Order: sequence, then C-alpha cells, then structure tokens
Amino acid sequence: MNRRNYQKELEQIIESLGEQEKVPRLLLHSCCAPCSSYVLEYLSQYFKITVYFYNPNIYPREEYARRVKEQEKLIRDMKFQNPVTMQAGAYEPDEFFRMVKGLEEVPEGGERCFRCYELRLQEAAKVAQAGKYDYFTTTLSISPLKNAEQLNKIGKKLEKEYRVPYLTSDFKKNNGFKRSIELSKEYDLYRQDYCGCIYSKRE
Repeated sequence: MNRRNYQKELEQIIESLGEQEKVPRLLLHSCCAPCSSYVLEYLSQYFKITVYFYNPNIYPREEYARRVKEQEKLIRDMKFQNPVTMQAGAYEPDEFFRMVKGLEEVPEGGERCFRCYELRLQEAAKVAQAGKYDYFTTTLSISPLKNAEQLNKIGKKLEKEYRVPYLTSDFKKNNGFKRSIELSKEYDLYRQDYCGCIYSKRE
C-alpha cells in the first residue's frame, strides 16, 4: 500500500492559491512556539494566519502559561510576509481528562494521543467555522513523535463536519523539524522536554 505524501498534497494546494486574488485566511492550531516556528515561516508566505493556542492537555498550569508566553514572544519577534495574529483558547484540563479517561496507562503515541489530537483539532475546527476561515490545520505533524497519518485523518473528518477545508500536512518533511530547531535557537525559545500532558511528563 502506498503511503500518502501529505507534504506533496499541501504543495499542490499552495500552488493553486496563486490563481486567487485574495490572500486566504488560515487558522493554525499550535501546540507550542518551537513547533510553530518553521510552520509560520513557511505558511505565512501564502496565508494570513491566526495562531490558535488551544492545549488543555498541558500540565501543570505554570507550564501552560509559559508556553502561551513563548508563543506570543515568537509572533512578536518574527517577521512575516503576511499578517500573523494569535488567539488563545480556554485552558480546560478537565476536558482533556474526560477525553482520555480509561487510557491513562496507554503508552505515549497511542490511542490516548489520538484522542488528544481530536480534542484540540475539533476546537480549532469550531473556531475556524465561526470565524469563516478559508482553511484550518495544526503544527502537530512537525514532530517526529506525532502520527501525521492520524492527524490528517482526523482533520479531514472534521473538515466534513464543520465545512472548513483542512490543510493536509506533514511539516517534518523537507527538513521542517530541523529548521524548527534552528529557529528555536535563533529566537531563544524555550524547548520543553515533554509533549505536555501529565502522562508524557511521567514517561
């Protein structure tokens, strides 16, 4: 079975944008500033972006606040071809615990993570629909530890439900992850040593 090349699919969408007069609006769900750095550098050439920071999985609250600040700092310090703004979602850890109930002992990278992807992407889809965005997507696929196939599957399912096109992606391709590390150094970003939730912190 041939694996889908999500990066190629994204490039095709971007190519088709050249035919449009207006710069499309993208709601970009971000998990953290370091992961968003390369994605913003890349996509801000083609889209007006609102970074949507919704991560109820992050533990503890102090860590959440720190990551929000880093995201704000990056957007303030980076130069973009098209406008980039930020919207912080509510911090709702109870929503995360409700979503992953019964999966507490599942190893990192399994079903618990997939539920967490869905929780965050669904919220992004709702905001994208309410704000009449042209597209929505997430920075999550930049991490070598995140399952791009699952992320895109969830994104396309939500596209149908909320009627906002989902930008398929695998941002780790074309040295995207490597570039995010370079940009994190350049902008002196805090790079956390765990994904975010209490279970990944334990692991």
